[in-house]
Amino acid sequence: MSATETYDILVIGSGEAGKYLAWTMARAGHRTAVIERELIGGSCPNIACLPSKNIIHSAKVRSFTMRAAEFGVALESAVTSMKGVQARKRAMVDSLRELHLDRYGASGAELIMGEARLVGERTVDVRLADGGTRRVSGEKVFLNLGTHATVPDVPGLVAAGPMTHVELLDLDRLPAHLIVIGGGYVGLELAQAMRRFGARVTIIEQGEQLAGREDADVASALLELFHDEGITVHLGTQVRGVEGQSGRDVRVVTDGPVVEGTDLLVGVGRTPNTSGIGLAEAGVKLTETGYIAVDERLATTAANVWAMGECAGSPQFTHVAFDDFRVVQDNLTGGSSTTTDRLVPYCMYTDPELARVGCNESEARRRGIGYRVLTLPMAAVLRTRTLSEPRGFMKMLIAADSDEILGFTVFGAEASELMAAVQTAMIGRIPYTALRSAIYAHPTAAEGLTFLLRNTPTRPSS
Repeated sequence: MSATETYDILVIGSGEAGKYLAWTMARAGHRTAVIERELIGGSCPNIACLPSKNIIHSAKVRSFTMRAAEFGVALESAVTSMKGVQARKRAMVDSLRELHLDRYGASGAELIMGEARLVGERTVDVRLADGGTRRVSGEKVFLNLGTHATVPDVPGLVAAGPMTHVELLDLDRLPAHLIVIGGGYVGLELAQAMRRFGARVTIIEQGEQLAGREDADVASALLELFHDEGITVHLGTQVRGVEGQSGRDVRVVTDGPVVEGTDLLVGVGRTPNTSGIGLAEAGVKLTETGYIAVDERLATTAANVWAMGECAGSPQFTHVAFDDFRVVQDNLTGGSSTTTDRLVPYCMYTDPELARVGCNESEARRRGIGYRVLTLPMAAVLRTRTLSEPRGFMKMLIAADSDEILGFTVFGAEASELMAAVQTAMIGRIPYTALRSAIYAHPTAAEGLTFLLRNTPTRPSS
């Protein structure tokens, strides 16, 4: 082992928060290094957010071919080529990887490819990807370790070789019958995409509804969408065991039906990448659920060590990881940002999209918050008529005793962009009555707010 190399800033993991912190601090003149074991830029540009949305968009294009006559287009045939779908995705991923390498070069931050393990106070041994080892330390250390897909302890599941999102997003063939365990964001997005490509799809969800954290009306609308697209959904169903081999012939035994298919996808949650990296040796404590314990400024229990992103228990979105970077960087440069009371937007990229910011009705009732509600079917938004996409609805929660916007949910075309407009108003604490007076361009999705806010807020029935 060579002598210890010391950096001002040492980042373990090159995900969203880690890479932006490294680039920013390096450009400011700090000697900076990032240790990354495999995915330059982290999961988002390589195996998660962007690749999944790339493939989901290909599936949307495929769905348009099935509706071509509706748009006045005559097609003799349209067949999915999963090799073509993958080629488009891989070209995007390759270009993003080069973009990241360019950013490292321009910033002056050193990228060290290898497996890191903490061996003491702010000191790391790195088993280099191209052979050999290095010992490095940092005056300040930042843990950006991420999470990985959870594979539950179900008899026969591991032996069946199930796919997670990682393997499915790299699949260059179309499953004959894909069984999806889990009715959350990952399972729903990918189930719909595979169905649109032409696979038969069955979803098994142990909860009583899809998208368990959403309101019942949202879950019902999702279920109706999936039924209309020919996806079989089993709710309130526990998986008892798995037999066979994913990719050939697999059987999922439940407390209800036995579901037989060719391929198996598991999408039931995430597990933090906090084991086997030497956190205890560095004085970094974990929570009971295995995430790194941090305060509101993302400082860990070890001096001059911070954790960012999903490993710190932050909401599992790239945009939240970027905000973690913002919080940490601001405090390093004399600011006083915290993670307290962040207004976090949610978006699920089914088609149509589901977007939400702030409280939904379920959360408001759980927290005892009084509210009024405004609702509007997306069919009343003229933009959806031009797109032939009238499915869904929007609803806004208004405080019971003021005009404050508590939350906004949209299930419909261009929902994510529409949600962002309301989020901006919520950040500025603009009352809903001010939005009601705004002029929105016609015909846009945001114009739907004009018609939503013309209604009179009603108190929900008890």
